[in-house]
Amino acid sequence: MEPPKRVAPDAGNMPDWEDRPGLSPEEFMASDTTKPDLSEMWECPLTRWDPEGINVVEAQRECKKQPSCPLEIRASDSDNAKGAEYFVQNRENIQKELLEHGAIWFRGFDLMKGVKGHRSFYEALALDPCLDPLHSSGLRKFASERDALYEEVNKPSLRGHYIGLHSESTAKRTAAYAAFVCFQKATEGGGRFLVADGAAILAEMDTKILQKLYDRKIRISVSNLDIPPSLPGFMKDGIKDAVSVAVAPKFDMDLEMIYESDGKPGRLQAVETAESPINRHPVTGLPVWFNNAHNHARKLRDRRPCGVPEVGMTEVFYADTMEPLSLEDCNEIKRASEKHITALSMEPGDVLLVDNYRALHGRDVFGGDRFHAVSWFTWNNEEWRGDERRILEKNAFNKAINQMMDWLPKDFESDQS
Repeated sequence: MEPPKRVAPDAGNMPDWEDRPGLSPEEFMASDTTKPDLSEMWECPLTRWDPEGINVVEAQRECKKQPSCPLEIRASDSDNAKGAEYFVQNRENIQKELLEHGAIWFRGFDLMKGVKGHRSFYEALALDPCLDPLHSSGLRKFASERDALYEEVNKPSLRGHYIGLHSESTAKRTAAYAAFVCFQKATEGGGRFLVADGAAILAEMDTKILQKLYDRKIRISVSNLDIPPSLPGFMKDGIKDAVSVAVAPKFDMDLEMIYESDGKPGRLQAVETAESPINRHPVTGLPVWFNNAHNHARKLRDRRPCGVPEVGMTEVFYADTMEPLSLEDCNEIKRASEKHITALSMEPGDVLLVDNYRALHGRDVFGGDRFHAVSWFTWNNEEWRGDERRILEKNAFNKAINQMMDWLPKDFESDQS
């Protein structure tokens, strides 16, 4: 059987590049050592779920009324002259507009062209950093640990991998906000940062399919381990137990180890608990499309550029039967999602500030070298934030997986072993 043809996904809006200059790596990576070390940041807060009793038709009607996402704020000469003070003076209005639009693209600001200025930016907005909810996944490492700044997915081995729309979220943990910053755009083209409004996607989707997904819920597998299917049952059970005890807890997710859910003999998958694809926003109460199906559905990954090894491949199942989503449903998710993608032409100093419960994000393929980074933020509400600080023991596993990913060839493709 012929594998499906891989086609680059669409985007509803693609702003032009402006080719604004940036700093050298030595300059943009410099940290302000006079500021406190933030490496013992807050743990990523627990996911705030409120999906029960949603009327899908009414939710779609309400979502159609929402303003466009992202809002673009372009710096003037006087704005740039103010530096961080611009964000102090406009903090309350920025917070209000973020809640209304779901994301704000700060464009043409000189302040955020380096690590120092990026930190000054989020401190001026009184944002409190936290860990990535998948800190141990290995797909991100710190760009500047003391500044609570992660490197985005810039690894050479993953530059040919299209990252679909997702919230930085698991069934267990979700960051409240994010600030994605560009220090260096891709040197050989591509690398657009993708953003889409979860409200617009929900309003766009076929009502019958949306209702079906809401009624049946979804489960997401986050990893595959292929073992010889001929192994006797007791050995399979031993491997399953060993993975459950030794590996799954490192990811700080509620995972169930299940054999052959996708029909592949001998495949052991780490599967999250059931979750609703629709969730009410914790602050506004607006029901939005809040899930990672566009990124994680195997039928979509197999039909677009993909550079993830099999162990990192994912799948999305109907929670009630553990069958993978149908191609029809995947294609509707693709259509509704990609119609509302804005593929940002982020230049050095640009920041996309994201409400992680409202807007979804991703990244297109790129050539050459690229350096984007991201800081995650928790709630300023102490009850929602919790009192957990960073668990330093997680870091060894994080570093080990990052080293493994760095060993992959620069043009790795997912159909390689």
